[in-house]
Amino acid sequence: MTAPMTAPGDGTSRRRTRERARGHAGETTPERRAPAPAADPATPPAEAPANALTAPRDGLPPVIDRIQPLLAWCEAAAAAPDEAVAVDVERASSFRYSQRAYLIQLRTASAGTALIDPIAFTLPESLRTVLTERTWVLHAATQDLPSLAELGLTPSGLFDTELAGRLLGMPRVGLGAVVEDTLGLHLAKEHSAADWSKRPLPEPWLVYAALDVEVLVEVRDVLAARLETAGKSEWAEQEFRHLIATGVPAPREEPWRHLHGMGTLRQRTQLAAARAMWERRDAIAQREDLSPHRVIRDRDLVAAAGAAVRGKAAFDAALPAPLRRKDTWWQAARSGLELPEEHLPGRTEPSYPPPHKLWGRKHPEVWERYLLVRDAVGARAEDLELPTENLLTPSLLRRWVWENPTVPEEARIEEDLLALGARPWQVEQTAPVIHRALTETAAESVTEAPAED
Repeated sequence: MTAPMTAPGDGTSRRRTRERARGHAGETTPERRAPAPAADPATPPAEAPANALTAPRDGLPPVIDRIQPLLAWCEAAAAAPDEAVAVDVERASSFRYSQRAYLIQLRTASAGTALIDPIAFTLPESLRTVLTERTWVLHAATQDLPSLAELGLTPSGLFDTELAGRLLGMPRVGLGAVVEDTLGLHLAKEHSAADWSKRPLPEPWLVYAALDVEVLVEVRDVLAARLETAGKSEWAEQEFRHLIATGVPAPREEPWRHLHGMGTLRQRTQLAAARAMWERRDAIAQREDLSPHRVIRDRDLVAAAGAAVRGKAAFDAALPAPLRRKDTWWQAARSGLELPEEHLPGRTEPSYPPPHKLWGRKHPEVWERYLLVRDAVGARAEDLELPTENLLTPSLLRRWVWENPTVPEEARIEEDLLALGARPWQVEQTAPVIHRALTETAAESVTEAPAED
């Protein structure tokens, strides 16, 4: 007989799990540093605060839109090959179809800041050489690395200030918050959602762009010292190497299924209409270099696809007024509606493992194991003062639980987590916790089982 599991919200269960997570003799907890207090999220004042970073220290450099000034910057940077380079990219994702870079900001101590227009000319090989030879300092590197990779720019070493902030348990990890926490400077972020494909770029935008790399290396220095003090430097290095090795993520399979509001479509014919409309929207957006949401918004597309099964009048009524009576959308939806049965999409996207939200009803024994392990890993993350998702990715943990109906040896858990993509430091911190949580629960179940007559 298996002892009943305590509900996830039960305080006794969480306390017991935390006690187990902390009690492992072989685990070491890095020295703790109290998180910096979060600044009040007040509305920005009309006047810049006294500690505001308002202008580049060397003045605003001109935009580099031809090769000679860039070659001069590369030559100056090459004179100090050991210096890190601050890197940032401005895109126009809310306005344009692609994720291409419309402005690249670079800064080294010796060469100063370069604001490069990668649309104006082909980047020279010398830039790739200069950048490859040194450590890149970025904030939220996963956002910028794909755009840079499209231009043939990839790092051999990097430091991600956002990820470092997460490992340190900082309460806010946006660039402005991290700059204020580390250097005591206020960095305005008012142009982050601007249309950077615009030409010429307004001077206030260029000031904003230059300031994004102005103090990034200094921020790196402070965070690196904090990581060292906290005993987390090696963790950060493993994470940074993983970012480089991962490269550009593969595109999603069946991206149309990720339309916002798809859960409202229950019929396969509605799904087929939504898929056909998504494909038409994607073709228009790509051809006209527009963000797909500027062609037709997700919610409008899904609403029209849902109404399409009731006929053209209902379909038109579900569209916004400017899009009504435009046959392009009805033709697309109808092409989906008229598909033979065998070509209609399934109601749900195939996934492995099955969605964990269904486990409690369809796989209760897996759900119980998952809750137990999830709480144990969460308690360990709390002890280490970092977000649970940075200690072990939730999807990775769920897959491991799904594939292990019995309790493996701790060494086997380590092997499995590594094979699923966990970094060695994550495995070191979580494998003992997972093993102990499962084995102690199994032992309790045996002890609490009623004796036979």
